Amino acid sequence: MSKRKQNSEDRDDDGSDVSLVDVDFDFFDPNPEIDYIALKRLAVQLFQGDAEALQVHDLTDLILSQPAVGTTIKCDGKESDPYSFLTVLNLHVHQARPFMKALVEYVLLKSSPDPAFHNVLHNLLGPAGLHSQNHLGFIFSERLINMPVQTVPPMYRMLGEEVTWALEENQPYKFSHLLFISRIYRLTAEEAAELEEMTPRSKRHKGSDNLTGGVHPFHPEDDVIAKFATHTIDYSFTTAQPREKDSFGLDLGGRMMLVPADRFAQLVTALNEAFPPP
Repeated sequence: MSKRKQNSEDRDDDGSDVSLVDVDFDFFDPNPEIDYIALKRLAVQLFQGDAEALQVHDLTDLILSQPAVGTTIKCDGKESDPYSFLTVLNLHVHQARPFMKALVEYVLLKSSPDPAFHNVLHNLLGPAGLHSQNHLGFIFSERLINMPVQTVPPMYRMLGEEVTWALEENQPYKFSHLLFISRIYRLTAEEAAELEEMTPRSKRHKGSDNLTGGVHPFHPEDDVIAKFATHTIDYSFTTAQPREKDSFGLDLGGRMMLVPADRFAQLVTALNEAFPPP
């Protein structure tokens, strides 16, 4: 079903001529009959070279098995492919599924360089933790690169509403913590200067400083989410695509952020304030 519509304008302010492109974004529930291929593609985009080992085909099946929780964004009607997706999955309830088993091993491995973070995750996801009442929710959020960040806050607001409705029907969406997995990219100073030169002014984040060398979030909202996280870690993919010498390309990695579930409402408010509708 259609949830709501949002309009966005894409402006080009670099020249004397100004071009406007109006795009309507429609918000839909996940559709098991239509969305499988596109959602699997987004899962591969999120986990990059590690996607196959994580069995993201099973993740896609799981997402589509709970269409009452989660949102897709489409631009060409219900029958078209989603450009963006957001949902939450209960790692405890679905712990027997192949993806969840692989994900538990994955997050424990990737968090191991940070003992404090690793211990918290082990308490939640270790043998004893998986049978406790403190359930961990995995926030799956990914979108195509040209999707504006202003579409993100409405999706999180809808997710909060859907979880509340699900809890009223005694469905298993009561979490003690939420685990966000996203992407980062690393730049040398030379790469940062080159990318800055290549990026039109209209596509740069308003009010931000010039791009510098170092680690950067792939999605702007991650800077907001990190403020509510008790633990954050950046990691390298296990199966990373090799970069040819002297070639330009983003050095991608992953980021995990652990947010107490009781901070979620504040997080949604902060996202709305940081990225209001155009």
